[in-house]
Amino acid sequence: MTTPSDAIAYAAVAADQPLQQQALTRRALRDDDVLIDIEYCGVCHSDLHTARNDWGRTVYPIVPGHEITGIVREVGPAVTRHAAGDRVAVGCIVDSCKACKYCDEQLEQYCLDGMTGTYGGVDRHDGTVTAGGYADRIVVRDEFVLRVPDSLDMAAAAPLLCAGITSYSPLRTWKVGPGSRVGVVGLGGIGHLGVKLAVAMGAEVTVITRSDSKAEDAARLGAADVLSSNDRESMRASRDRFDFILDTVPVRHKITPYLSLLRVDGPLVIVGMIEQMPEMHSGHFINRRIVTGSGIGGIAQTREMLDFCASHDVTPDIERIEMHEINAAYDRLARSDVRYRFVIDIGRFREAR
Repeated sequence: MTTPSDAIAYAAVAADQPLQQQALTRRALRDDDVLIDIEYCGVCHSDLHTARNDWGRTVYPIVPGHEITGIVREVGPAVTRHAAGDRVAVGCIVDSCKACKYCDEQLEQYCLDGMTGTYGGVDRHDGTVTAGGYADRIVVRDEFVLRVPDSLDMAAAAPLLCAGITSYSPLRTWKVGPGSRVGVVGLGGIGHLGVKLAVAMGAEVTVITRSDSKAEDAARLGAADVLSSNDRESMRASRDRFDFILDTVPVRHKITPYLSLLRVDGPLVIVGMIEQMPEMHSGHFINRRIVTGSGIGGIAQTREMLDFCASHDVTPDIERIEMHEINAAYDRLARSDVRYRFVIDIGRFREAR
């Protein structure tokens, strides 16, 4: 492709307006580029925050979507990893400097020069703003395109590219495995995958939730127990119970009730809340309990995660939607009315053009 490619997308144009269909131009292929016909795109809570400018930094118009699966249509002349017809995926990163110490360590998400996000990022070559997966095609640098294992359903695989790696990376970093006692706070898009992945790693998993209605789902997903954070007696009886806690709640909340549940040197890893935290007393850290966070994962670890999910039959629970249903899906997502991840059928959207 020597000329730019016409595409069609859904874009957010203002914080208080619904997403709407727009024409989009994808760049002509550079030597190391891959043109992908998008088949499915997951709907992440970050998409909602960005579209509604909850973080105060959205530049409109913006095309969200960073949980992408599709089929390669064309590749640049220097590309050897991918070929037309391949099943591929794109996550939250579409470029990085590939030269700093973190890129050398395959931690592109922490690139010292700043990773290029799949949407709302700035292209390193021409300065244009990147547009995400709520579109019928995308062009991505080949090193940031991942193979989808044949055994993974393309629709179910899409949320693995953000929700999946967001759970997988801290579980691997903190060496969760057989015998580990893991607590997962929140049972939403990220949390339900955290449960499935930790169980597949051999851990004993407890879902920590305010909602008693989640007990049946927690058991179905493989959790050994459910701990109600509203039950003071149960929380008190669970002191020092967990080796690791994954906090997936996407809104501002107090984390102090969970710290006493950790063993000495146990980490609580925040992967959902991206905003100012409530004030806390430093006395909670006296027992050497660790509070930290984790940002998605590098390309190599995301590839590892996809292979792990394929070999352990781990996929998210999804609800497929049509592209024109995205605004209703956003309203439902804001009410936590989804079990557990919306996935847009972009292929049908393209066919309807």
